[in-house]
Amino acid sequence: MSRVVVIGGGPAGLMAAEAAVIAGATVELYDAMPSVGRKFLLAGKGGLNLSHSEPIELFLSRYGTRRTLIEPAIRSFSPTALQAWARELGVETFVGTSRRIFPTDLKAAPLLRLWLRRLRNADVQFHVRHRWCGWDQSGKLLFAGPQGPQSVRSRAVVLALGGGSWPHLGSDAAWVPILTEQKVSIVPLKSANCGFDVRWSEHFQTKFAGHPVKTVEVTAKTVDGGVIRRMGEFVVTEAGVEGGVIYTVSSHVRDAIEQTGTATVSLDLVPDRPLKRLTKDLSKSHGKRTVATHLKRRAGITGVKAGLLREVVPQEVFAAPARLAAALKALPLTLVTPRPLEEAISTAGGVSFEALDERLMLRSLPGVFCAGEMLDWEAPTGGYLLTACSATGRLAGSGAVMWMTENGRSRAE
Repeated sequence: MSRVVVIGGGPAGLMAAEAAVIAGATVELYDAMPSVGRKFLLAGKGGLNLSHSEPIELFLSRYGTRRTLIEPAIRSFSPTALQAWARELGVETFVGTSRRIFPTDLKAAPLLRLWLRRLRNADVQFHVRHRWCGWDQSGKLLFAGPQGPQSVRSRAVVLALGGGSWPHLGSDAAWVPILTEQKVSIVPLKSANCGFDVRWSEHFQTKFAGHPVKTVEVTAKTVDGGVIRRMGEFVVTEAGVEGGVIYTVSSHVRDAIEQTGTATVSLDLVPDRPLKRLTKDLSKSHGKRTVATHLKRRAGITGVKAGLLREVVPQEVFAAPARLAAALKALPLTLVTPRPLEEAISTAGGVSFEALDERLMLRSLPGVFCAGEMLDWEAPTGGYLLTACSATGRLAGSGAVMWMTENGRSRAE
């Protein structure tokens, strides 16, 4: 029986291990952390979003410029297939009002326990606290483990080492210099699904950091001159803004900042009211009432939204109803830089698809496959990340076994 080594115990690595077992291989899985699936568990803390139930063409469009490259993997293991996989595992799912797919109990831990039990029952061997350090001089995989350096010979290996976000959970991008030394083409890692710095005044920062901004429409320009609009919520931080709707436009904002130095998004603070009606409402006399009271009564603007308005808009605008209404419908907010990679939800960049064949094997390193977030793709949150990690892991795992078989390497080692 052929043997596959999988390095990385996140969703991509676990899927690669499962696919390799199904294809008839024995599997040994190595991970640097004391236990596997740590980022998976934390990502599911607020409710494990497995995938999304929207039509497949719309789903695939979420991967932007990398769609055509990652599409074969996702079509081979679609959101529907991922739901069926969870059901076979013993986890029922449901589709929420946002069309996102969740386990019925919303939790990640029960699914992970069932998954690991199935893998162990299939004789997958787990080696935790083993950090991959590359290859030794004889071409063996080199690990730093609890007992010191360890060399492991393997004819096929799946690398599923994550990106560079949340390094404390294992995705620390330590693989980048290792593969760079092997002349593998790697697109520089960037923050994805991330927050941004804003030059807040000390007063606004002190008063509103940590406050959620509920139900706004954010409009951002793309680098090719297009416009993208998204509805949702975000949070004001000491440094700037993060969360929810900010993440949905983050790739466009990040790219615009790279191109021009800053990016300005437009916030519609009253998305449920047309400009004409809002102007009419604000034009009504407020008598002896304060401007703050008038804004609250006529536009529902209070708290952090009122704070944002005063942070951005000159004082004279508050005396001009038409200008004030226009500001509420299109409040310009300048974002100056993405938050650091280690704070991002996910990573853009990674191993170039051009360096891989159709089974995700490195062309320059036969027998070495790559999967998951370490590949050069990105997508918004909403189940797109987990689906792509699972799909590429499955493709790489099965591809590793097929490659060994085709090359006459399916003998026992």
